[in-house]
Amino acid sequence: MVELRKLEQSDREQFIKDNQEAFNYGAMEEFGMRDDHFEEDDQIISRETIEKSIDEGEAYRIMCDGKPAGGVVIKVDGEKGDLDLLFVSPKAHSKGIGYAAWCEVEKLHPEVTVWETVTPYFEKRNIHFYVNRCGFHIVEFYNSHNPDSNDPDAEIGEPDDRFPEGMFRFEKRMK
Repeated sequence: MVELRKLEQSDREQFIKDNQEAFNYGAMEEFGMRDDHFEEDDQIISRETIEKSIDEGEAYRIMCDGKPAGGVVIKVDGEKGDLDLLFVSPKAHSKGIGYAAWCEVEKLHPEVTVWETVTPYFEKRNIHFYVNRCGFHIVEFYNSHNPDSNDPDAEIGEPDDRFPEGMFRFEKRMK
């Protein structure tokens, strides 16, 4: 039983810690202790990035059988939806929780005709999830030759310090 619960202020700190744990797990799984993709000391995703996402979007706690199992932050503007963050606790991976949570997001906003998200090239688990489970398509590869036009700091020829090998942009067009 998976449900989404609006993030409560009292759970905000734990949500941030759980998000950082899940993102760190993915990077460490891929790179081990040699990882150097940190936004801040020992964190793949900074507190500032997560807080900004929560403050500018709709944040939900993913609950499985009444217990926290992850979280999701989305932004919706009319028929366009952005999946800012989606994470599942590493202890709950491979149980269908992420997919069930994504299905709940789609139900929350049936008006959205196009969903968009991004993930680093090295996150094979995420790429599999978005493409093979959720029905997204890779539509762009951001890299030093094709920087993200929405990133004010991105410049042609300059790799992103955190993700020098690039990021994939995904879209899901709803039927």
